[in-house]
Formats: sequence, structure tokens, C-alpha cells
Amino acid sequence: MGRSRRTIPEELLLLALDPTTGTTAQPQSLDLGLAGAQLVELALAGRIAPDGDRIAVVMARPTGDPTLDSALELLRRRGSPVRAVHWIGGPRLGLRQTYLSHLERCGMVHAVAGQMCGVLPTTRYQATETAISREIRSRLDSAIRTGVPPDPRTAALAALAHAVGLGKHLYPGNEGRSSRSRLRDLIRHDPMGGLVAHAVMDVQNGVAAQPRRAQAAGGRPQPSVPMQPQHQAQSRRDGMARVAAH
Repeated sequence: MGRSRRTIPEELLLLALDPTTGTTAQPQSLDLGLAGAQLVELALAGRIAPDGDRIAVVMARPTGDPTLDSALELLRRRGSPVRAVHWIGGPRLGLRQTYLSHLERCGMVHAVAGQMCGVLPTTRYQATETAISREIRSRLDSAIRTGVPPDPRTAALAALAHAVGLGKHLYPGNEGRSSRSRLRDLIRHDPMGGLVAHAVMDVQNGVAAQPRRAQAAGGRPQPSVPMQPQHQAQSRRDGMARVAAH
């Protein structure tokens, strides 16, 4: 894989970077999104492929990108296809910082040291190549405005942007409601991006460990519905009543 093209994790991170605060929007879900974006990038490079709701390695040859190759090697070591929701929900300590440091080395962001409350050290990041950020945003805007099916990379980026909650960051307020809706609709234009985006949302909804039910009409496995708290409390009361009865 040549390095002339930005990867989807890099573009997702640039989209999430707030030019005013120097911080990333949706930091917790963004970490999940970056792990998912790596899967999409590896799929576009022909290294992995979807197998139902699982991810299978089809070519173990390195891509030349150290961060992607680390993920590829971890997938290869699994020995069998892994569910996307389990992979994305796994520990990804430092992944966001790894990509921020990479963007800094490439000259696309500039790190600004500071302090919180005059004591705690902080680091904020300002985009230095604003033309790149504008080009990424322009691709999304064009896909939303025209309704023309975007290329796979843009479709996957849109799917991940929606999954991590960047819609309200990119298209805020009531005036951005229709754009956020169309951003969500772009998920259907890239099967791999859609699979990964749904997995990201499943992890956020706490259903990563739940068994899967039958396939829905659209082909996507449906998560089991977690028991609601009031139902759990009722079950406990019923159990106590049965014990007392004995």
C-alpha cells in the first residue's frame, strides 16, 4: 500500500478534530471508530474480507503501514474469523494517540502543550494542512447534497462518522438534521463499512457479548435485546418470593 493516500483512520481522526478547541469530538466512541476504520482499510487493501458478521484474513502480506500491519498480524494470530463486534470492542489502548502522533509527524497537525487548571499538562492538536481537512469534508458534503452513491472510501468514512456520533459535530443543530439523516443513509453504499459501523454501534449499545439472533431481511445479524432494569428487578423479586415460599 502506498503512503500517497490517506487512510480511513487518518481521515476519520481529522474529521473529528475540533479546530476551535484542539480536541477530538466523541473521544470514547472515536476509539471504537478508529479500530473499525482499520478493518475497512485492510479490506480495501485486500488483506481481510467479511464472512457473515465475522472478519477473515485472506492475505497476510504486510501493507507497509505499521499500525495497520499490527492489526493485521493480530487478526492473523486469531487463526479463525473473528466477529467484528468482538474485535472492535477489544482493548485499543493508545490507538487514538498513535494516529495523532502519526499525523503530527506527517505535518498534518501541530501539537500545542498546555495545562488544565494551571496544573495538569494537556496537549491539543491544531490542523496545519487545512486544505486536507476541507477536502475530506467536501467529499462528505457532496455525497450528502447530491445523493449520488459515493466511492467506497467515502461511503465507509460516512458510515463510521455516523457510527461514532460525528454527525452532530459536522452538521449541528436543527439546520443540520437532514444532513445527519442523509449521512446515516450512506451506510448502505459500502457493505464492509456498513458491517463495521453497525459493529461500532453495537459495542456502544453494550450488546457485544450478547448472542446473535436470526438474520434480518437486510442480512445484518440482529443483537439480542438486553434485559431492561425493571425486568431484572422483577426477576429478582420473583426469585426471592419463590425462596420464601419454600
